[in-house]
Amino acid sequence: MSATTTTPQRELGAGRVPGTRRTLEKGPSGWLAVPALAFFMLFAILPLLGVLFLSFTKWDGLGEIKLDGLSSWNTVLADPVTGNALLVTAKIMFFSFIVQAPISLLLGVFTAASQKYRAALAVLYFVPLLLSSAAVAIAFKALLDPNFGLGPGLGLPFLAQDWLGNSDLVLFVVVFVIAWQFVPFHTLIYQGGVRQIPASLYEAAQIDGAGRVQQFFNITLPQLKYTMITSSTLMVVGSLAYFDLVFVLTAGGPGYSTRLLPLHMYLTGFKANDMGAASALGVILVVIGLALALFLQRLGGKNRNASQLEGA
Repeated sequence: MSATTTTPQRELGAGRVPGTRRTLEKGPSGWLAVPALAFFMLFAILPLLGVLFLSFTKWDGLGEIKLDGLSSWNTVLADPVTGNALLVTAKIMFFSFIVQAPISLLLGVFTAASQKYRAALAVLYFVPLLLSSAAVAIAFKALLDPNFGLGPGLGLPFLAQDWLGNSDLVLFVVVFVIAWQFVPFHTLIYQGGVRQIPASLYEAAQIDGAGRVQQFFNITLPQLKYTMITSSTLMVVGSLAYFDLVFVLTAGGPGYSTRLLPLHMYLTGFKANDMGAASALGVILVVIGLALALFLQRLGGKNRNASQLEGA
């Protein structure tokens, strides 16, 4: 009798609580996303739809909104300043990426391996992140002043030139300021990615006689694939939002040398009082950002989540 009798726990499976799966399936967990979705709809989707509607209107920001068809779009697409703004945006996106990406990667790998100075370096890296872009722009504008800046103060003629007034140099000055502010952020991203790589991989490589350079190219870089995609996405898409820094530092000048697309959108809407054309520029900006983000995310492949869990 006792040989054929099974306990209720064995029938259900060891450690399994009756009704747990059914409770989870019927639980309220799905409703937890409703506030986030409502917030996203209210502050992202609805404003975007409003901007899309305004792009087909004629409005000066104060008077009556009048439907105007594709007039604003024709004005924007035929304006050579728009083409120049797209070109300047692409240049800053490209140069800021090729400067930030390798420096952030190397600094992240170095700080992750440096046990002694990791905490101190992490604190120093946070300093630029604590400053607003406007404050950073004001500081560099004062330092680069050809009359009262750092160059004249130190008696260095090379630094005393008009960096922000030279159309051949100003773009690279903007890229330098962007890198100064955002390289620490991406360094911390890479530092976290390196620290997630299993130490056993490096130990096995050392046993096989691999040096530091071989370990970097054969272990560190492949394991940081998705970290690099995440950082690159933030760098590239973030290049479309450098309005405040450029506006305070150069105001788009000299001429149109640093007139980015978001700055062109602002000046069109609030200086030229053409909200229809500014809205069309805003839609173009959003479409470019979404396209770049989707392209970079596709580089991760279909098994991105599984690979991240394996390397954690």
